[in-house]
Amino acid sequence: MPEPLLAVRGLEAWYGESHVLHGMEFEVPAGEIVTLLGRNGAGKTTTLKSVMGILGKRRGSVVCAGVETIALASDRIARLGVAYCPEERGIFASLSVAENLTLPPVLRKGAMGADEIRAMFPNLVERSASQGTKLSGGEQQMLAIARILRTGATLLLLDEPTEGLAPVIVQQIGRLLRQLREQGFTVLLVEQNFHFASGVADRHYVVENGRVVDCVPRGRADSASLQAYLGV
Repeated sequence: MPEPLLAVRGLEAWYGESHVLHGMEFEVPAGEIVTLLGRNGAGKTTTLKSVMGILGKRRGSVVCAGVETIALASDRIARLGVAYCPEERGIFASLSVAENLTLPPVLRKGAMGADEIRAMFPNLVERSASQGTKLSGGEQQMLAIARILRTGATLLLLDEPTEGLAPVIVQQIGRLLRQLREQGFTVLLVEQNFHFASGVADRHYVVENGRVVDCVPRGRADSASLQAYLGV
């Protein structure tokens, strides 16, 4: 079996004195969409931040593209091809859509160019002169994803990309994620929307109290046990 693009072993993390992750264990194979599912407070977002290296205190093992990153700063992790899209999206209010898109640096070869971005996100082309925070919620989410694609990242960490969006926009996000997978991207997706996740992901890790309690392949994603974990 090939080595996974991301392998997390015994990951622990803290917010100050609060111990949030208690030995997270999971793998993300290259070219797959993998979800972390769980209730609020389970530790899903903390896991993404820990993988990206933006939490002050963590220990364990996080291997990205064959490199142990547990002691690396976030900028060095980014140069391995990892990018994080937070739930709040991080759109710069004082910049236009076009300026938001050109802000992040190209960190690796293979970064998505302007023409590719325009083809994948036609709505952003129409709104290129608009202030970033004047966009709808769905357009802001598209902008946040488009922006990290310019860095050359191949492993995308997406935190709740469908949160608060209308069903038609959620469908668009789903089509976008499937398109990215077809182009060879790997996605680690934090979601509470089980129905959305079950339609896009190759496998699901269920998170409770800062640890993985089950791994559910796509074919078993409608199981009663998974629904019981999530309370849906």
